[in-house]
Amino acid sequence: MSTTDVHARSPVGIRDVAALAEVSTGTVSNTINHPERVHPRTRAAVERAIRTLGFVPNQQARVLTGASSNVIGLVVLDVESPFYMEAARAIERATRESNHVVMLCNSDGELEREAKLLTMLAAQRVRGVLLAPANAENADRYANLPGDLAVVLIDYDAGPEHCSVSVDNIAGGRLAVQHLLELGHRRIGFVGGPTGLRQFAQRAIGARLAIEEAGLDPDTALLEVSVSGIGIQDGRRAVELLLESGPPDAIFCGNDMLAFGVYRGLIDAGYRVPDDIALVGYDDIDFAKDWVVPLTSVRQPIDQLGERAAKLLLEHSSRDGGHRHRQVLLAPELVIRRSTGRRAEATDAPAGANAP
Repeated sequence: MSTTDVHARSPVGIRDVAALAEVSTGTVSNTINHPERVHPRTRAAVERAIRTLGFVPNQQARVLTGASSNVIGLVVLDVESPFYMEAARAIERATRESNHVVMLCNSDGELEREAKLLTMLAAQRVRGVLLAPANAENADRYANLPGDLAVVLIDYDAGPEHCSVSVDNIAGGRLAVQHLLELGHRRIGFVGGPTGLRQFAQRAIGARLAIEEAGLDPDTALLEVSVSGIGIQDGRRAVELLLESGPPDAIFCGNDMLAFGVYRGLIDAGYRVPDDIALVGYDDIDFAKDWVVPLTSVRQPIDQLGERAAKLLLEHSSRDGGHRHRQVLLAPELVIRRSTGRRAEATDAPAGANAP
């Protein structure tokens, strides 16, 4: 059969590949799904035929043969968040060498949408899912997922019944506020995102611990506000709430995007950063160092988080009887820049993290 004859037919099937390579369809199937079973010379002939014909294996049919899927689902709260996009890049890099691809999905922080996405991904027979949960409540909902779907939670620890990779948010909040206290600030604002997100609640806990350890009363020294989102416009709205009780000395934001919005809101209200009000973010996304006033931020080890989560999912989804759920906790670090004042001008280096 000539390649011209085959290309005239659509779509190309496994029989076309077998005919061109002059092997059985079973050999083609093994080359795709279990290449270690095929003689190298035969495997090379099949692979040449696949490239020549542009054959694309049917993923679901491939899985039905007993082969592992090479698709990993990634469900995040907000695809516009630089934190999740940087994590997605780290996950993609970590899975590339093992020939897996990442399917990115957005829950918008909605539990109903998250549940639908997990059901759809299970129906697609993905190998497993890396999930940033939409809400801190009812973590047990991830224990009995459709299709016995393997899930690793990212940036979220739901306890010993689940695999997870997260960062010590309490330690991160503590680092941020300790820095502000050391600079002499005694009235500190905290801007958190949606109240259902555990990350922001834990960062607020860390902030309160730092206040208490300094011998101050959190009820008077810490002004906490929450907003409905995690983006720049939400940060701008938070400034209005903070200023209702009079301007704080400094503001600690639950993520960098909120901090960018707070900065804009402060400038609009006639305040200067850091001359009038110092500002600290969280995540240390790439743009933090290039902000109008380079932003002091608590750095999350995003590359390490993505790599560890991807490897843990591949292990979990291998269905190895020896697998045990693991909860990986990573340490944050403080990166000091100009947004917190003159002391910051002397360094742009991380400060060590102290676990609570």
